[in-house]
Amino acid sequence: MADAKPETKPKKTHQERMARKKQVIDERIAKATEERGVLILLKGNGKGKSSSAFGTMARCVGHGQKAAVIQFIKGRTETGEFKLFKDHPQIDWHVMGHGFTWETQDKTQDIAAAEKAWAQAEQLLQDDSLDMLVFDEMAYMFKYRYLELEPVLKALQNRPKNQHVIITGRVMPEGLLEIADTISDIRDERHAFRLGVKAQAGIEF
Repeated sequence: MADAKPETKPKKTHQERMARKKQVIDERIAKATEERGVLILLKGNGKGKSSSAFGTMARCVGHGQKAAVIQFIKGRTETGEFKLFKDHPQIDWHVMGHGFTWETQDKTQDIAAAEKAWAQAEQLLQDDSLDMLVFDEMAYMFKYRYLELEPVLKALQNRPKNQHVIITGRVMPEGLLEIADTISDIRDERHAFRLGVKAQAGIEF
């Protein structure tokens, strides 16, 4: 007599799988009850950190909220995001840098620009009328030791309760990673520039 075949459980239908997934997601949503500002870090060597930050800021102002931007390195005013947002009534935009360090080749000037940018940022971190702050490429200030980290951590932790902050830069110091709420690491798998394609308006700036 042939061995009996083991019983196989019927596969769940698509509707059953989605119902279970919805239940799990609904439970997570129900547990997320805290309302406060979040600190978002956008790091990594891939393209798109600043673009992600400005996209989130656009979402913020779309809801009628107010935002401010400080660009710690980019000293240019011809970028597409600057042209689009510079006159927006809900956005306060500050271009504080003089360009990348290999362009300026003047460490004293770079440190002075970083300190000036931080003085502006510190004021914004005390302004409870601002819903979101974007500190673009601020992380480089710690990598090059242009700014001390501790005063920045203290100001971030003492900012208005509902104020969101986004910081971009390739490498984040450990202190920022420890207090962040959301961290995205953007990887570089391929870039057109290494294929010989020049930087283009609307893509790189």
